[in-house]
Amino acid sequence: MKNISDNLQAQFSGFYNTPHLLLEPVLGMQSLITLKQNMPIFEGLGLEKIRLGQRVERFVGTELRLNKNIKILSENPQIQTENNLTIGELDCLYLEGEQPVHLEIQFKFYLYDESLGKTEIDHCIGPMRRDSLIEKLTKLKKKQLPLLYANETKPLLNSLNLKAEDFIQKIYFKAQVFVPYGKTIQLKTLNSKCIYGFYFKYAQISKFIECKFYKPKKTDWLLDVTPNVDWKTYDAILPELNIYETEGYSPMLWLKQENGEIEKCFVVC
Repeated sequence: MKNISDNLQAQFSGFYNTPHLLLEPVLGMQSLITLKQNMPIFEGLGLEKIRLGQRVERFVGTELRLNKNIKILSENPQIQTENNLTIGELDCLYLEGEQPVHLEIQFKFYLYDESLGKTEIDHCIGPMRRDSLIEKLTKLKKKQLPLLYANETKPLLNSLNLKAEDFIQKIYFKAQVFVPYGKTIQLKTLNSKCIYGFYFKYAQISKFIECKFYKPKKTDWLLDVTPNVDWKTYDAILPELNIYETEGYSPMLWLKQENGEIEKCFVVC
Protein backbone atom coordinates (compact mmCIF):
# COMPACT_ATOMS: atom_id res chain seq x y z
CA MET A 1 0.00 0.00 0.00
CA LYS A 2 1.34 3.41 -0.92
CA ASN A 3 2.07 5.85 1.94
CA ILE A 4 -0.82 4.68 4.11
CA SER A 5 -0.07 1.26 5.61
CA ASP A 6 0.43 1.57 9.37
CA ASN A 7 -0.71 5.17 9.06
CA LEU A 8 -2.43 5.64 12.39
CA GLN A 9 -4.01 8.91 11.35
CA ALA A 10 -5.66 7.23 8.35
CA GLN A 11 -6.91 4.42 10.58
CA PHE A 12 -8.15 6.93 13.13
CA SER A 13 -9.94 8.87 10.40
CA GLY A 14 -11.71 5.73 9.16
CA PHE A 15 -12.71 4.91 12.73
CA TYR A 16 -13.87 8.47 13.40
CA ASN A 17 -15.95 8.62 10.21
CA THR A 18 -17.77 5.35 10.99
CA PRO A 19 -21.24 6.06 12.43
CA HIS A 20 -22.66 4.72 15.67
CA LEU A 21 -24.71 1.57 15.09
CA LEU A 22 -27.16 1.87 17.98
CA LEU A 23 -29.02 5.17 18.14
CA GLU A 24 -31.55 4.05 20.76
CA PRO A 25 -31.17 2.11 24.04
CA VAL A 26 -31.00 -1.66 23.51
CA LEU A 27 -31.45 -4.40 26.14
CA GLY A 28 -31.67 -1.57 28.67
CA MET A 29 -28.23 -0.27 27.75
CA GLN A 30 -27.70 3.39 26.90
CA SER A 31 -25.53 4.27 23.91
CA LEU A 32 -22.97 7.05 23.92
CA ILE A 33 -23.42 9.00 20.69
CA THR A 34 -20.52 11.36 20.02
CA LEU A 35 -20.90 14.26 17.62
CA LYS A 36 -18.44 14.64 14.77
CA GLN A 37 -16.20 17.69 14.63
CA ASN A 38 -13.41 18.64 12.27
CA MET A 39 -11.14 15.64 11.87
CA PRO A 40 -8.94 15.44 14.98
CA ILE A 41 -5.23 14.68 14.88
CA PHE A 42 -4.32 11.38 16.47
CA GLU A 43 -1.02 11.76 18.27
CA GLY A 44 -0.77 8.37 19.96
CA LEU A 45 2.28 6.18 19.45
CA GLY A 46 3.21 2.55 19.92
CA LEU A 47 0.09 1.03 18.37
CA GLU A 48 1.79 -0.69 15.46
CA LYS A 49 1.81 -4.12 17.10
CA ILE A 50 -1.52 -4.12 18.89
CA ARG A 51 -4.72 -5.64 17.55
CA LEU A 52 -7.60 -3.77 15.97
CA GLY A 53 -9.83 -3.74 19.05
CA GLN A 54 -7.11 -2.24 21.23
CA ARG A 55 -6.41 0.44 18.64
CA VAL A 56 -10.06 1.39 18.65
CA GLU A 57 -10.03 1.76 22.44
CA ARG A 58 -7.11 4.19 22.12
CA PHE A 59 -8.93 6.04 19.35
CA VAL A 60 -12.04 6.41 21.52
CA GLY A 61 -9.91 7.84 24.32
CA THR A 62 -8.60 10.46 21.89
CA GLU A 63 -12.14 11.29 20.82
CA LEU A 64 -13.39 11.61 24.40
CA ARG A 65 -10.60 14.03 25.24
CA LEU A 66 -11.91 16.40 22.58
CA ASN A 67 -14.77 17.12 24.98
CA LYS A 68 -13.47 19.59 27.55
CA ASN A 69 -16.23 18.48 29.90
CA ILE A 70 -14.77 14.95 30.06
CA LYS A 71 -11.94 13.86 32.35
CA ILE A 72 -10.57 10.34 31.84
CA LEU A 73 -10.15 8.52 35.16
CA SER A 74 -8.88 5.14 33.99
CA GLU A 75 -8.49 3.33 30.66
CA ASN A 76 -8.44 -0.47 30.37
CA PRO A 77 -7.79 -1.24 34.04
CA GLN A 78 -7.34 -4.97 34.67
CA ILE A 79 -9.62 -6.33 37.38
CA GLN A 80 -7.86 -9.00 39.43
CA THR A 81 -8.53 -11.28 42.37
CA GLU A 82 -6.40 -11.25 45.53
CA ASN A 83 -4.35 -14.01 43.89
CA ASN A 84 -3.63 -11.76 40.89
CA LEU A 85 -5.96 -13.71 38.61
CA THR A 86 -7.40 -11.35 35.97
CA ILE A 87 -11.18 -11.70 35.72
CA GLY A 88 -11.80 -8.91 33.22
CA GLU A 89 -11.17 -5.37 32.16
CA LEU A 90 -13.12 -2.11 32.19
CA ASP A 91 -12.73 -0.22 28.93
CA CYS A 92 -12.98 3.34 30.28
CA LEU A 93 -14.00 5.25 33.39
CA TYR A 94 -14.42 8.99 33.08
CA LEU A 95 -16.11 12.04 34.54
CA GLU A 96 -18.53 14.02 32.42
CA GLY A 97 -18.80 17.16 34.51
CA GLU A 98 -19.25 15.61 37.93
CA GLN A 99 -21.00 12.44 36.67
CA PRO A 100 -18.87 9.26 36.72
CA VAL A 101 -19.37 7.12 33.60
CA HIS A 102 -18.38 3.54 32.88
CA LEU A 103 -18.02 3.05 29.12
CA GLU A 104 -17.65 -0.23 27.22
CA ILE A 105 -16.36 0.09 23.66
CA GLN A 106 -17.07 -1.95 20.53
CA PHE A 107 -16.18 -1.55 16.85
CA LYS A 108 -17.42 -4.35 14.61
CA PHE A 109 -17.78 -5.48 11.01
CA TYR A 110 -21.02 -7.32 10.31
CA LEU A 111 -22.66 -9.17 7.45
CA TYR A 112 -26.42 -8.63 7.22
CA ASP A 113 -28.06 -12.04 6.81
CA GLU A 114 -31.85 -12.00 6.86
CA SER A 115 -31.97 -15.80 7.25
CA LEU A 116 -30.80 -15.36 10.85
CA GLY A 117 -33.47 -14.61 13.45
CA LYS A 118 -36.32 -12.17 13.10
CA THR A 119 -34.89 -8.74 13.88
CA GLU A 120 -32.23 -6.46 12.41
CA ILE A 121 -30.05 -7.17 15.45
CA ASP A 122 -30.44 -10.92 14.88
CA HIS A 123 -29.45 -10.53 11.22
CA CYS A 124 -25.95 -9.15 11.97
CA ILE A 125 -23.11 -11.68 12.11
CA GLY A 126 -19.33 -11.45 11.78
CA PRO A 127 -17.61 -12.19 8.45
CA MET A 128 -16.36 -15.53 9.79
CA ARG A 129 -19.81 -16.26 11.27
CA ARG A 130 -18.26 -16.81 14.68
CA ASP A 131 -19.78 -13.87 16.49
CA SER A 132 -23.04 -12.00 16.17
CA LEU A 133 -24.42 -8.65 17.26
CA ILE A 134 -26.94 -10.24 19.62
CA GLU A 135 -24.20 -12.32 21.25
CA LYS A 136 -22.04 -9.23 21.73
CA LEU A 137 -24.90 -7.19 23.20
CA THR A 138 -25.77 -10.04 25.56
CA LYS A 139 -22.14 -10.26 26.70
CA LEU A 140 -22.06 -6.52 27.32
CA LYS A 141 -25.27 -6.72 29.32
CA LYS A 142 -24.51 -9.82 31.38
CA LYS A 143 -20.72 -9.81 31.74
CA GLN A 144 -18.87 -6.63 30.81
CA LEU A 145 -21.09 -3.98 32.40
CA PRO A 146 -21.68 -5.95 35.65
CA LEU A 147 -17.92 -6.15 36.21
CA LEU A 148 -18.11 -2.61 37.62
CA TYR A 149 -20.07 -4.02 40.56
CA ALA A 150 -17.75 -6.95 41.31
CA ASN A 151 -16.03 -7.02 44.69
CA GLU A 152 -12.70 -7.25 42.85
CA THR A 153 -13.35 -3.82 41.30
CA LYS A 154 -13.73 -2.04 44.65
CA PRO A 155 -9.99 -1.35 45.16
CA LEU A 156 -9.87 0.50 41.85
CA LEU A 157 -12.97 2.52 42.65
CA ASN A 158 -11.71 3.24 46.17
CA SER A 159 -8.52 4.67 44.65
CA LEU A 160 -10.74 7.06 42.68
CA ASN A 161 -12.83 7.90 45.78
CA LEU A 162 -15.90 6.55 44.01
CA LYS A 163 -18.41 3.73 44.40
CA ALA A 164 -20.00 1.60 41.69
CA GLU A 165 -23.36 3.13 42.54
CA ASP A 166 -22.04 6.58 41.59
CA PHE A 167 -21.64 5.56 37.93
CA ILE A 168 -23.94 5.55 34.98
CA GLN A 169 -23.06 2.98 32.30
CA LYS A 170 -22.99 3.45 28.53
CA ILE A 171 -21.86 1.51 25.49
CA TYR A 172 -19.94 2.97 22.56
CA PHE A 173 -20.80 0.84 19.53
CA LYS A 174 -19.64 1.64 16.02
CA ALA A 175 -19.94 -0.80 13.13
CA GLN A 176 -19.64 -1.20 9.39
CA VAL A 177 -22.41 -3.37 7.96
CA PHE A 178 -22.25 -5.25 4.65
CA VAL A 179 -25.41 -6.38 2.83
CA PRO A 180 -25.82 -9.22 0.30
CA TYR A 181 -24.55 -8.38 -3.18
CA GLY A 182 -27.31 -6.97 -5.36
CA LYS A 183 -29.74 -6.31 -2.48
CA THR A 184 -30.97 -2.99 -1.12
CA ILE A 185 -31.60 -3.01 2.62
CA GLN A 186 -33.43 -0.28 4.56
CA LEU A 187 -32.51 -0.42 8.24
CA LYS A 188 -34.99 0.90 10.77
CA THR A 189 -33.69 -0.24 14.16
CA LEU A 190 -30.00 0.03 13.35
CA ASN A 191 -28.33 3.09 11.84
CA SER A 192 -28.65 2.81 8.05
CA LYS A 193 -25.57 5.04 7.67
CA CYS A 194 -23.53 2.07 8.90
CA ILE A 195 -24.06 0.19 5.62
CA TYR A 196 -20.59 0.36 4.11
CA GLY A 197 -20.69 -2.13 1.26
CA PHE A 198 -21.71 -5.64 0.28
CA TYR A 199 -20.63 -9.25 0.53
CA PHE A 200 -20.65 -12.08 -1.99
CA LYS A 201 -19.69 -15.75 -2.09
CA TYR A 202 -16.50 -17.12 -3.60
CA ALA A 203 -18.67 -18.80 -6.24
CA GLN A 204 -19.69 -15.33 -7.46
CA ILE A 205 -16.17 -13.97 -7.91
CA SER A 206 -16.33 -14.18 -11.72
CA LYS A 207 -18.93 -11.39 -11.65
CA PHE A 208 -16.07 -9.03 -10.85
CA ILE A 209 -13.62 -10.17 -13.52
CA GLU A 210 -13.26 -6.63 -14.89
CA CYS A 211 -12.57 -5.10 -11.47
CA LYS A 212 -9.30 -4.31 -9.74
CA PHE A 213 -8.76 -5.68 -6.22
CA TYR A 214 -6.98 -4.69 -3.05
CA LYS A 215 -6.95 -6.74 0.17
CA PRO A 216 -6.22 -4.60 3.24
CA LYS A 217 -4.69 -6.21 6.29
CA LYS A 218 -6.90 -6.49 9.38
CA THR A 219 -5.80 -3.27 11.07
CA ASP A 220 -6.48 -1.41 7.81
CA TRP A 221 -10.10 -2.58 7.66
CA LEU A 222 -10.82 0.73 9.38
CA LEU A 223 -9.56 2.79 6.47
CA ASP A 224 -11.77 4.84 4.23
CA VAL A 225 -11.23 3.69 0.64
CA THR A 226 -8.68 5.49 -1.50
CA PRO A 227 -7.42 4.92 -5.06
CA ASN A 228 -3.80 5.16 -3.88
CA VAL A 229 -3.15 1.48 -3.22
CA ASP A 230 -1.46 -1.35 -5.11
CA TRP A 231 -4.39 -2.73 -7.09
CA LYS A 232 -4.36 -6.27 -8.44
CA THR A 233 -6.15 -7.63 -11.47
CA TYR A 234 -8.68 -10.45 -11.21
CA ASP A 235 -6.13 -12.95 -12.49
CA ALA A 236 -3.49 -11.74 -10.05
CA ILE A 237 -5.63 -11.97 -6.91
CA LEU A 238 -7.53 -15.16 -7.78
CA PRO A 239 -4.82 -17.60 -6.55
CA GLU A 240 -4.72 -15.76 -3.22
CA LEU A 241 -8.50 -15.91 -2.89
CA ASN A 242 -8.50 -19.60 -3.77
CA ILE A 243 -6.23 -20.23 -0.79
CA TYR A 244 -8.50 -18.22 1.51
CA GLU A 245 -11.51 -20.19 0.29
CA THR A 246 -9.75 -23.46 1.06
CA GLU A 247 -8.92 -22.15 4.54
CA GLY A 248 -12.51 -20.98 5.10
CA TYR A 249 -11.39 -17.37 5.54
CA SER A 250 -13.54 -14.37 4.62
CA PRO A 251 -11.31 -11.36 3.81
CA MET A 252 -12.29 -7.78 3.27
CA LEU A 253 -11.62 -6.55 -0.25
CA TRP A 254 -11.71 -3.20 -1.97
CA LEU A 255 -13.12 -3.37 -5.48
CA LYS A 256 -12.43 -0.74 -8.10
CA GLN A 257 -14.97 -0.75 -10.91
CA GLU A 258 -14.08 0.13 -14.50
CA ASN A 259 -15.59 3.59 -13.94
CA GLY A 260 -13.19 4.17 -11.01
CA GLU A 261 -15.80 3.69 -8.27
CA ILE A 262 -14.33 1.98 -5.21
CA GLU A 263 -16.35 -0.17 -2.81
CA LYS A 264 -15.64 -2.16 0.33
CA CYS A 265 -16.82 -5.74 0.40
CA PHE A 266 -16.30 -9.17 1.93
CA VAL A 267 -15.98 -12.44 0.06
CA VAL A 268 -17.39 -15.33 2.09
CA CYS A 269 -17.69 -19.09 1.97
